[in-house]
Amino acid sequence: MRRLVEYAEAAPEVRAVFDEIKAARGIADVNNFWKALAVDPATLRRTWDSLRVVMAPGGALDPLVKEMLYLAASMAAGCTYCIASHTAAAQAKGMTEAQFGELLAVVGMAAETNRLAEALRVPVDPAFE
Repeated sequence: MRRLVEYAEAAPEVRAVFDEIKAARGIADVNNFWKALAVDPATLRRTWDSLRVVMAPGGALDPLVKEMLYLAASMAAGCTYCIASHTAAAQAKGMTEAQFGELLAVVGMAAETNRLAEALRVPVDPAFE
């Protein structure tokens, strides 16, 4: 397991990012993902800056859709931590049990058909090019 950097022991540049995350999310402490990234302050900063831009409200996709997409990608990647984190975030943004069920069905179906297409080495139809 990677070392987690707690706020009290963090370097000033790490504390600055932690403070931004806490303010943006209205939380008392950052979660373990950020604490693990904090062992490399440059990676912590770059990841936070990118994430807040990508996940910002006001784009073409609403915040719930973004969280559900993030959750689907995390499921496909098999990231247990990310699945837990983004399930909670999607629920906080209003994801219902019915939506979660459909998301699971879509992700499961995509995984199955993706593997079938790859195993069968199906050529891409010209109409899809």
